[in-house]
Amino acid sequence: MTANIRNYCIIAHIDHGKSTLADRFLEITGAVASRDMKAQLLDTMELEREKGITIKLQPARMHWKEYELNLIDTPGHVDFSYEVSRSLEAVEGAILVVDASQGIQAQTLANVYMAIEAGLTIIPVMNKIDLPAAEPERVAQEIGSLLGVDPASIGSISAKTGEGVPELLDRIVAEVPAPAIDDGPTRGLIFDSVFDGYRGVILYVRLMSGTIPKNAEITLMQSDSESLALEVGHLAPVREEDDKLEPGQIGFITTNIKSVQFARVGDTVTLTSRPAETPLPGYKKVQPLIFASFYPTSQEEYPKLKDSLEKLALNDASLSYLPETSAALGFGVRIGFLGLLHLEIIKERLEREFDLDLIVTSPSVSYEVMRTNGEKEMIEQASALPDQSQIATIAEPWVKGEIVTPSDYIGAVLGLIVEARGKQTKLEYLDPTRAVVGFEAPLAEIITDFYDALKSQSSGFASLTYDWDRYEVGDLVRVDILLGGERVDSLGAIVARTKADNYGRAICEKLKDLIPRQNFEIAVQAAIGSKFIARETIKALRKDVTAKLYGGDVSRKKKLLQKQKKGKARMKQIGKVSIPSSVFMDLIKRG
Repeated sequence: MTANIRNYCIIAHIDHGKSTLADRFLEITGAVASRDMKAQLLDTMELEREKGITIKLQPARMHWKEYELNLIDTPGHVDFSYEVSRSLEAVEGAILVVDASQGIQAQTLANVYMAIEAGLTIIPVMNKIDLPAAEPERVAQEIGSLLGVDPASIGSISAKTGEGVPELLDRIVAEVPAPAIDDGPTRGLIFDSVFDGYRGVILYVRLMSGTIPKNAEITLMQSDSESLALEVGHLAPVREEDDKLEPGQIGFITTNIKSVQFARVGDTVTLTSRPAETPLPGYKKVQPLIFASFYPTSQEEYPKLKDSLEKLALNDASLSYLPETSAALGFGVRIGFLGLLHLEIIKERLEREFDLDLIVTSPSVSYEVMRTNGEKEMIEQASALPDQSQIATIAEPWVKGEIVTPSDYIGAVLGLIVEARGKQTKLEYLDPTRAVVGFEAPLAEIITDFYDALKSQSSGFASLTYDWDRYEVGDLVRVDILLGGERVDSLGAIVARTKADNYGRAICEKLKDLIPRQNFEIAVQAAIGSKFIARETIKALRKDVTAKLYGGDVSRKKKLLQKQKKGKARMKQIGKVSIPSSVFMDLIKRG
């Protein structure tokens, strides 16, 4: 049985046709009837369909000839590369999909490096060969150089029409090795999990050895928790029950675990009656790249926010969070993300799936602060920065990245790297028309408007990927934002001294447009310590208090206006500025 199993995943840059190819696999193998087929079938979340991208990995089983094929569809965006890395540990092969009209992109390189590191068999194919702009010969040369294979051996398909897909299925059977099984006790790797409000925690497992029958008592080794396998089965792509999970298979286990803290991705499942001695290696802990604070608009919903995050963290293993408080916003949580898209997706999922109304602060990165007394601490927000007299150095996170760009735009790309306080580390040509630019830069510069500027400067042709590298000491200062003379902690930021003035002016100008006018005048100021570097004024709303007058002496009109003026002055002294929840996300999107 095991000899006929093939476990594989699909990896690609975003929008290279990965989800469409998964659709054709399901359709051609008969896993899904033609009447039930729809585009992006494995993208089950509403957000995935709206944005046209894959956010969550999704397993599916199909049969081709006498073989059982277990597919894992993976995301293509750099923010969800952790989903890809988890998928690679559960399979033996990877289909590398490259758009025949675009060629190799930055995320293609990143995914290939991960697949090689995981020791997988890589089958490269060119997709969209039916497009008029397709350049199969050039792209085949690029892929051949990258993988060190004969360009003539690289397959060509059209995931949209199905051309070449049956031949690709034959290649999967012939080239991807069958799972290697040992004779030891039962061990299964949890590569994903979901929380069902009625059933409890559902584990997605790759069984490395042994079997797990239905109703068997199981133990999760790292959390040392026990449960029953109430249901076992496979996803085709909907959940279908089986009598047991066989070695080498990918399937699901429905447990009676109700607390999400006992079922974590990377844990090992074993049988309680014959437990394994050592767990599987699991996954390395993911490093959050940016941080933002989430606050409920009503403090009564804070417990609901914490409970929702617990359930969401089970489904998204890269999510990490800690509780925090703010004088202006009350109780909230500080959450670590892998990028701005990851942040936006989590916010929308919390609001849609758990019916929460949230305030999200501007994203920041973590800083390594060395105090004058020799103590070192990590700071994730500007308000936590000690007094300047107590700081010896501030180190900021730097990333290593690669940009794949047409040769004509190399000069513009290098200019962007310099503007982001970065350094070029390499320049290699994939062919005479396309190059790979390696660089190092502060993460804080990359997460703002770097990607948008890159697309603008390269007419949309360049692509970017990056990963955390190190902390490096820099000349950094804290810029505080004051509204009506009061500092707003959630709007402060740590920036390079050379960019502080421009940053302060830009934030003040944006806030002037974003914050609704109040009944009193509001001063919007940016400051470094006690020095103000920028100011804007939000004019007060004015009610026409003279509207009820229909004549009489002008002194009556002046008296009413004077009374209004005094009232506004009093409101300015005691009034608090109301900041709508949308302001923080608008600040993020406007860069």
